[in-house]
Amino acid sequence: MPQRNDPASTHRLLLDAIDSPVDLRRLPEHRLPELAAELRSFLIECVSKTGGHLAAGLGVVELTIALHYVFNTPHDRLVWDVGHQAYPHKILTGRRDRMHTLRQKGGISGFPRRSESEYDTFGVGHSSTSISAALGMALAAKQKGERRQIIAVIGDGALGAGMAFEALNHAGSMDIDLVVILNDNKMSISPPVGAISNYLARLLSGKFYTSMREGSKQALAGMPQLRHLVGRWEEHVKGMLMPSTLFEELGFNYIGPIDGHDLDGLIRTLRNIRDMPGQRFLHVVTKKGRGFKPAEGEPVTYHGVTPFDKHTGQLIKTATGPTYTQIFGGWLCDTAESDPRLVAITPAMCEGSGLTAFAKRFPERYFDVGIAEQHAVTLAAGLACEGLKPVVAIYSSFFQRAYDQLVHDVALQNLDVTFAVDRAGLVGPDGATHAGSFDLSFCRPIPNLVIMAPADENECRRMLKTAYEYPGPAIVRYPRGTGPGAPIDPQAPALPIGQGEIRRQGSRIAILAFGPMLQPALEVAEVLDATVANMRFVKPLDAALIWDLADRHEFLVTIEENAIAGGAGSAVAELLAAQGIVKRCLHLGLPDRYIEHAEHHEQLADVGLDIRGIISSIQEVFTGQNNPSDA
Repeated sequence: MPQRNDPASTHRLLLDAIDSPVDLRRLPEHRLPELAAELRSFLIECVSKTGGHLAAGLGVVELTIALHYVFNTPHDRLVWDVGHQAYPHKILTGRRDRMHTLRQKGGISGFPRRSESEYDTFGVGHSSTSISAALGMALAAKQKGERRQIIAVIGDGALGAGMAFEALNHAGSMDIDLVVILNDNKMSISPPVGAISNYLARLLSGKFYTSMREGSKQALAGMPQLRHLVGRWEEHVKGMLMPSTLFEELGFNYIGPIDGHDLDGLIRTLRNIRDMPGQRFLHVVTKKGRGFKPAEGEPVTYHGVTPFDKHTGQLIKTATGPTYTQIFGGWLCDTAESDPRLVAITPAMCEGSGLTAFAKRFPERYFDVGIAEQHAVTLAAGLACEGLKPVVAIYSSFFQRAYDQLVHDVALQNLDVTFAVDRAGLVGPDGATHAGSFDLSFCRPIPNLVIMAPADENECRRMLKTAYEYPGPAIVRYPRGTGPGAPIDPQAPALPIGQGEIRRQGSRIAILAFGPMLQPALEVAEVLDATVANMRFVKPLDAALIWDLADRHEFLVTIEENAIAGGAGSAVAELLAAQGIVKRCLHLGLPDRYIEHAEHHEQLADVGLDIRGIISSIQEVFTGQNNPSDA
């Protein structure tokens, strides 16, 4: 007999009959709590097998049901922010039977994706885009004369980003219909709410209140002084009862906060909001991880998870050695012990970037700026101006969002800022939205930057030291997960700037490997009897080493886990061309397309960066010119 707390033990009589929101809207309202229980159970069961984002989705089960129940999706546009919250949405919109393929090769994406479903109105993965996108849709609907509701659901700290407020500022000045729903799952804006707050929210969204408010405006149109007095009285009353008038000042009719797990209250409020004109802002309070005790107790741990035991919540971990993220965290703490000038900055990625221990040990030197990558980089610039030594820990794909700040505020002024760029290269199941495919290409043209790519764990630590000691901006870009298992020497010295090394001596072919591609390059070289150089530096390149390799070999092969366009291989070609050196070169890296989600080794095979693919590419290009396979 299954245990009573087994998520799979619940018969999904309602959920199994829902293939689209049309089916959902046929259900009587009193059955919706039962559906919510089934949906939450199914979500736990699915993610326990595939891994993925769990806690945020558990928190929006009721909200997702209510939105699709009240609004006529997909005619009414529902725009999710970040995408962490969207698993229940996927289940209710025709993808229930494919959830077992979540984040796997050929399966459904872990984020909303336009090509996957008509219900995914906007592709997301990065934060704070929903209001801008929804505003664009609302303006388009107005221009085309289409009557439809546009709803943006923003949460998981995404409202703290500047882009969200830029969109709110713009939207509040427009004559459009737009609904913004704040999924407040960290209690960051208001205290806990109860029955009175729910009642006030329903009252303020009701037709009686709305008509009274509009009627008062019309009646007082000819008496501006009295109208102004009544308007101020209304704001003061709402200010006493509501958490803030900020959104009202931005031009939105603020409603809430309401309990995001009360389906009855949610549906009544959403129906009232649906029938209101203009810009509406609904504040919904939810509990991250709702309905699964381990996730409720540790919502950060269960935000994004590996497969786990659905009974106990025990995570199934396969990594055996330290990850590059952990190596960074260890180096950071060790360096901070000896240098009081070190300060660490992260844009809302404390755990993901390996800063947990540092934050506990050096809280006064730790700055989590929230989802604000642009601010993070310019904050570091300001700290550097005053003689401190900031270290910015940031994911490669999030680094893109602070490009102007890197160029203008740091590099132009040649400020001493160290960038620890995590998740460089392909990232497996998170797919294209989180892949660090472009950082070498977009950073390489910037003057004053030093750019490094470690081949193993010990080299990563040495490069961090090198970057920190360099008196200008420096980047260390390292991949997700573990390395090849090199022993770490905490006392190892910094590296000479711009100096690579020969790791294997062969003949005729020289492979110039950047970062983690060194290991497959060495294995390929054993088959092809090739020379292998661990380049280490993307900028400045080891020019003397490249010239020497070009002089002694017939063919050069560059390998990197970055876009070929503008990447490290392009830098090598530019260097050779500048010296008038004509050499047959093959540049291997990421092709000019986005790489679909799959396991990391599957992604490498897909783009020809596994051992078999590298050998095949070299042999194919050099066929007819003393085939390397004959060497």
